[in-house]
Amino acid sequence: QVHLLESGGGLVQAGDSLRLSCAASGRTITSYTMGWFRRAPGKEREFVAVITWSNGRTYYDDSVKGRFTISIDNAKNTVYLQMNRLKPEDTAVYYCAARSGGSSYQKWGEYDYWGQGTQVTVSS
Repeated sequence: QVHLLESGGGLVQAGDSLRLSCAASGRTITSYTMGWFRRAPGKEREFVAVITWSNGRTYYDDSVKGRFTISIDNAKNTVYLQMNRLKPEDTAVYYCAARSGGSSYQKWGEYDYWGQGTQVTVSS
């Protein structure tokens, strides 16, 4: 069993930064791939970024590439999403998720565990 707990969301202005945290627990958590997804009002859940715990390899959606950075603190079993130059269109509930395997890290249906989500609101 894996437990994920996000934190760090809030209300900011366009151009500001936020750092989201995802505290992970579970006996085999380091064997998982960790992803961040988001869901804006009236929209489908969408992929944001992913990192592999074993080697730290990262991938990003084009909409956040160059602005967001995903990272892992192995000592704290925590995954971070540093979000810079935030835009109003980044407003969404952000979810941390863990995946043990699959064909595409961008498919939310392939993730096994999810956190409860944290709200990010960016005002213009």
